[in-house]
Amino acid sequence: MKTTSTTAIEIGDELQPLAFPPISRTTLALFAGASGDHNPMHIDIDFAKKAGADDVFAHGMLVMAYLGQLLTNWLPQERIRELGVRFTSVTQIHAQLTCTGKVVEKYEEDGEERAKLSLQVTDENGDVKIVGDAVVLL
Repeated sequence: MKTTSTTAIEIGDELQPLAFPPISRTTLALFAGASGDHNPMHIDIDFAKKAGADDVFAHGMLVMAYLGQLLTNWLPQERIRELGVRFTSVTQIHAQLTCTGKVVEKYEEDGEERAKLSLQVTDENGDVKIVGDAVVLL
């Protein structure tokens, strides 16, 4: 695991973007099995079409998990104090997602030096899928 030196972290610093391969049906099936979320909108194309969708689409929590990986690639998991997101659009099958983050604030709370991050997940077309923020221990 790569660990970031926290002494050099400044407001405006950007996390190394994290890009993922296109979301496949296999990815969705594996995530459904791992998470227990077997909603047919994510794994059954016939069901999705009957419901009015063109195809299945990704679990929102899969996309959020990708965002969590952005953070844990940057700092160890035990340094994450908060993670909050808002889902802004549906993530279609075959979407290629990229997670990004930026340090927007540094402060002290409960005797800890912390940083607030602005986070985002976009697809290959620039469509924003998730916006959020996190608080991490420096």
